[in-house]
Amino acid sequence: MKAFFFLLVVLQLGQLAVAQPAIPYGHNPAAGHYQLVRGVKLYYETYGQGPPLLLLHGNGDNLTAFAKNIPYFAQRYRVIAVDSRAHGKSIDAGDSLSFEMMADDFDALLTSLRIDSAYVLGWSDGGINALVLALRHPEKVKKLVATGANLWPDSTALLPGLWRQQQQGYQENRNPKFTDPKRKNDWKIFCLDVFQPNIPLAALHRIRVPAFIIAGDRDVIVPEHTVAIYRNLPHAWLWIVPSSGHATLQEHADEFNRKADEFFRAKTMRPPAR
Repeated sequence: MKAFFFLLVVLQLGQLAVAQPAIPYGHNPAAGHYQLVRGVKLYYETYGQGPPLLLLHGNGDNLTAFAKNIPYFAQRYRVIAVDSRAHGKSIDAGDSLSFEMMADDFDALLTSLRIDSAYVLGWSDGGINALVLALRHPEKVKKLVATGANLWPDSTALLPGLWRQQQQGYQENRNPKFTDPKRKNDWKIFCLDVFQPNIPLAALHRIRVPAFIIAGDRDVIVPEHTVAIYRNLPHAWLWIVPSSGHATLQEHADEFNRKADEFFRAKTMRPPAR
């Protein structure tokens, strides 16, 4: 099983360790809440006042991923950072996991908070979730930012080396019989990215809300795949971040925060002149 658990680190897709913030994001009793949603107690934290902004993290991660982003956005938005089901403090005992399930969770969470629609910012699997939320529940999304997202799980979307590691990890450990709940949950999260998502490019034509598609120039997402996502969205901006890997919003936090905010506040889809 060593290869599988090594791959859990790889499948967090280049996410970086964040220095411990002054505010313990992800473990902040003053801001933390639980909401029973579709059979799962989703954990989320809220910061700031203003238009709602939903933050969605990546595979195997939790809302602490946004420690470098929450302080900026909380100055202007009501930030809602959530642990996806089966991640962080959102415990899910079920055997299955899908992006559609998570998108429906986020829709239900916003409904429970009496939020008609929100800005959405997602990283990696969270970026996929942002796109799926816009497809399944378009009325809930005002605008979306997706960084490091992919539409399908093969070597045309992921760097071939990562894709081969995924496949090897799955083949070496398929049909495991776990007794430890954490290992069972880790395997479920791992398999999510081995087999999903499966979104046809043509499906993106149905997303009518403005979208900002982002990736690093050294991302684990193939650059041509990111560009294809951008080109198939009716109303989109594109930013390939120079000198960046998968963790665009951490490696270039200040610039990322400013550009995402600029996009959310833009009155037109014309990218600003530089």
